[in-house]
Order: sequence, then C-alpha cells, then structure tokens
Amino acid sequence: MGKKQTKDRAVNTANPEDILSEKTTEDTEKKMTELAAKLEQKEKEAADNYDKYVRAVAELDNYRKRAAREKTDSIKYGNETLLRDILPHLDSLERALGHADTSENFEAFKKGLALVREQLLGCLERHGVEKIDACGKDFDPNIHEAMLQVESDAHEHNKVVDELEKGYLLHGRLLRPAKVSVNRRTRSENGYN
Repeated sequence: MGKKQTKDRAVNTANPEDILSEKTTEDTEKKMTELAAKLEQKEKEAADNYDKYVRAVAELDNYRKRAAREKTDSIKYGNETLLRDILPHLDSLERALGHADTSENFEAFKKGLALVREQLLGCLERHGVEKIDACGKDFDPNIHEAMLQVESDAHEHNKVVDELEKGYLLHGRLLRPAKVSVNRRTRSENGYN
C-alpha cells in the first residue's frame, strides 16, 4: 500500500464520536443561527405591533375628544336651523305691530296676526312639531294635563271640553301636554262621581 491508501485509511479510521460531535456542533450552530433570525423577526413584529397599538390608542383618544366636541356643538347649535326659520316670522310680527300703530282697521290687523300664526305653525310642522287635537277627545293623561273638571250633561264622561293651552308633539314625542278641562257627568245620571 502506498501513502495515499494509508491516508484514506486514516480518514476512514477516524473516531466516529469525533465525526458525530463535529456534525452536532454544526447542527447546533445552524439551529442557533436560525433561532436568532427567528427571534430577531419576532422582536421586529412585536415592535411593529406595539407601534400599531400606540397609534390605535391615540386614534381612539382623538376620536373620543372629537365625538365629545361634536356632541357639545350639536347640543349648543342643534336648534340653529329652526331658529333661522322662525326669524322671518318674528320680522312679520314686528311689521304687523308697526302697522297697528298707524292703521285703524282692527280686522286687517287680526287677519295679519292669524296669517303670521299659520306661517309659524307651518314652520314648526316642517321641523316635526304637530299640534295635539284635544277638544272632544277622550282625556289621555299621556298627552293632556287636566286643569279643570267640569260637570255637564252636554258632554260624555271623561271627554275634553275645552283646551286652555295647546299641546304639541315633536316627532311623536310629547313636547308639551295640552292643558284642558275635562267633563265629569253628574252622579245621579250614570253613577259617576
């Protein structure tokens, strides 16, 4: 055998434990490098997620502040459109009062005021306000406020006889109850108190 064969044999006759430990060391280093890369990637993801979290918290805080400001403005200026619509009717009333000083025609003044009232009611209706029709209806404590009780045989028991002050609804919700007088039948006729 020559030198070459001896050399090959020397390599082949190397200790298997040394080869195994060398391979294990390489695998461990490779795994450590992979784990370090994964750790670095996860740390970057965590930093990105924390940044997103901080931004989301700031956006939520800004939204809350903006919503509170809008709510305050809505409450403060919510009636602006209604008031703008009412102002021309106020002007009409002022003109009517100005004409009342120079005119002696009371009927014309009365018609003018009735016209202004109808215009004002039309304006309120456009904004969802409607009159409660009370006279001749059954007394309803949800929309009527009884101011007087009248005893009469001319009307049915518990009917609204007279309207002392008009009531109004706003989009179906009670704005102001109608102040009314309610009929009460005499006891002798129907047994009512």
